[in-house]
Amino acid sequence: MSFMFHPYPYADPSAVNKIEVPESVKKELTSGILNVAKKISALFDGGVKSIGIDAYPGAEYETLVNVLKQQLATKNVEFVDATDVLLPSDVITAKVKPYLPEDREVDPVLLYGRRYTEGYRGLQDAEKIAELNEKIKNAKRIIVYGKGALSEALQDAFDIRIWMDVTPRTAVLNCKNGKNRNIGLTEELPYALMMRRNYYVDFETAMEQRWKMMRSRKIDYYISADIPEKMQMLSFSALLDLFRELNRRPFRCRPVYLEGVWGGYYVHRLRNLPPEMKNCAWVFDMIPLEVSLAAKLGDGEFEVPFFTFVQAMGEELLGHKAFTEFGGYFPIRFNYDDTFHSSGNMSIQCHPGEEYVVSNHGEFGRQDESYYVVIADQGAKTYLGFNEPDSCEKFFEEAERVEKTHELMDYEKYVNAVPSIPGTQVMIPAGTIHASGRNQVILEIGSLTVGSYTYKLYDYQRLDITTGLPRPIHLKMGRDVIRGERDKEWVKNNLVNHGGLVREGDGFREIVVGEHELLYFSLRNLIFEREITDNTNGLFHVLALVNGEKVRVESINDPTLYYDMNYLDMAVIPASFGEYRIKNLGVGTVTVHKTHLKN
Repeated sequence: MSFMFHPYPYADPSAVNKIEVPESVKKELTSGILNVAKKISALFDGGVKSIGIDAYPGAEYETLVNVLKQQLATKNVEFVDATDVLLPSDVITAKVKPYLPEDREVDPVLLYGRRYTEGYRGLQDAEKIAELNEKIKNAKRIIVYGKGALSEALQDAFDIRIWMDVTPRTAVLNCKNGKNRNIGLTEELPYALMMRRNYYVDFETAMEQRWKMMRSRKIDYYISADIPEKMQMLSFSALLDLFRELNRRPFRCRPVYLEGVWGGYYVHRLRNLPPEMKNCAWVFDMIPLEVSLAAKLGDGEFEVPFFTFVQAMGEELLGHKAFTEFGGYFPIRFNYDDTFHSSGNMSIQCHPGEEYVVSNHGEFGRQDESYYVVIADQGAKTYLGFNEPDSCEKFFEEAERVEKTHELMDYEKYVNAVPSIPGTQVMIPAGTIHASGRNQVILEIGSLTVGSYTYKLYDYQRLDITTGLPRPIHLKMGRDVIRGERDKEWVKNNLVNHGGLVREGDGFREIVVGEHELLYFSLRNLIFEREITDNTNGLFHVLALVNGEKVRVESINDPTLYYDMNYLDMAVIPASFGEYRIKNLGVGTVTVHKTHLKN
């Protein structure tokens, strides 16, 4: 898994959730930029004097503002750009510099940083804020728009507050296509540096502000704006009604697909992805901060960032344990890595432990992972741990040498390989050297990190297919976090297929396929012929249909609340869902992979 710098521009039409549309949504939904602008403009006729319009980075808010200016041209409305109250560009750059270190010996391509936590209060000019607050107070009719318009220092001044959201997929694509600049900058940074600053500063600032505004109910209207001319607006109360309806049932997030140098073709063919895609390496089916959630509304749909939904639903979705222990974040991430019939392996890599990732990146905790082998072809392997106790130092010496000479190295002399057989579950605690080998599809499940910290140790001297440049190697970071004592014996005894029978009955059984003291989630398989029942017991579940054609996940108390999963689909079962049944809608025995927090 990696930062989402290059999502493929494709919104999967199969990942839309059918719901019973709330009456408030039917009544209040406003569609199309002209109608949205007309509704906002009409607010002034009802006695409103001040409107603030803020936006997630990458949202094309200027398009809406231009239409508003046309519609309100004769209404004596003053428009103020919120960027006018930002600190000077060079001052902001200096402020965020400690969060974006530039040590190329440690981080050759400047990929990593540290999470910025000061919000807009660290980016806006206090004197200008005071002046703008006074202007809003005395204005007859005013619209303040742009990034930071609803910052904590300004939001209470407005009669109406509007938040304009875009999915992470669209936010990144708009940045890539020159439709966004970093907060406070007058010139566009090179793309990679722009995105690093986005992930550590801009996106963090916007997500935290959106979260606080939702908690305090300081949003009056919400705009879904992935396609500006087709934007949709709901009152915040109607949006919450929509979210509650979604949260009553199992649901599927809209995946994001990414090409990659080791990308394969299994998921590409299975899901009929666009033929123009070179391959499909990463399938972000349920990366909480990168995917979206779409609901069917009549002939159309309403799409929001999944994390907006998480922020709004909180404990109802996550359950008390997850909500309190992980601060309201969705604490587990899921994706498929596809190397099926590809040209090579995933890079040899490792991830940091808690002390390192917290102190160096400002993250919440360690980055642990796991791989479940879904499909494998001839000769497929999963690399995990070192061969011998002394292999670690030998590996790093050789990797450092070939990084300079650009030779290939015989990595299998040092790195242990586990045969990849469908159904194999391996756990990858932080610090364990690992890689997915060629010719397989794995279900990758990992712990909560806002960013992604994959320290590549060896990458076969490959060039990145997007940039054409050598893929970055992070040997110094890797040395700092590697657990060299984890050799093949330790791996065999601790990390591969560890679990046992949980329960069984007529035509069904549940088994633990992976648990480890360092991982806070439990990995299980539900194997059945006709059906199996389960209960969330206050914990959210995430299901993946890893073997079988189609299943239905339905509430036992109300079978009208269901989701039909096709092969390799993932579904989230809200913690509040309670007792549920999974029915086999195909033929043969099926396997559903289930993940939840340990009790």
